[in-house]
Amino acid sequence: MEINQKKSIIEAILFAAGRPVEKNELVLALEISAEDIDAIVKSMQEEYKKEDRGIELIQVENSYQLCTKKELYEYIYPVLDKRNKPNLSNAALETLSIIAYNPKITRAEIEAIRGVSADACVYKLLEYGLIEEAGKIDLPGKPMSYKTTNEFLRMFGYNSLEDLPELPRYKLDENKQIVIDDLIEEPNEAPTPEREEVEEQSEDIKTENENNENQE
Repeated sequence: MEINQKKSIIEAILFAAGRPVEKNELVLALEISAEDIDAIVKSMQEEYKKEDRGIELIQVENSYQLCTKKELYEYIYPVLDKRNKPNLSNAALETLSIIAYNPKITRAEIEAIRGVSADACVYKLLEYGLIEEAGKIDLPGKPMSYKTTNEFLRMFGYNSLEDLPELPRYKLDENKQIVIDDLIEEPNEAPTPEREEVEEQSEDIKTENENNENQE
């Protein structure tokens, strides 16, 4: 089977599925190795990027999916979806970030970090399919824990949670408050205008003294 035919088959499967298709499913369909699937998909991704196409091939953990390009969303949304456009508040985004960096976190733990109730934000994120229940924790009351979904990865353009930006390093003071100064890199010391002026005056005085000594 030629490489172009394999690409056509993968494209047809992804298009017809309309969902993330696991790599193992493609392996079984084409009867080739997982490494070959990775190589073919990577080649297809490069082709989609080079050509002026309205779709792209993305990877979500161990699955692949054909999606419309994000920059074309404003043209697609009015035609295909009449629902209100999803809109996440700053509080919801903050809650989502906490869950993304702390998989299997409970609602009480989220509220301990944020300092306010997280009920409304959790319900909204569940409604949008950005988080899901991750099972009950072995703690008093058996509280439910939460984690992000593949929809979260797809929406924000991540292949996996390992692609999340690294959090800044910080330390806590005696009151268990973040020391903000530790989050900011020390800038290279540069002379201030006043310091530069003083240094120039010193150089002028030094030059004048040397001239006087030579004349004497």
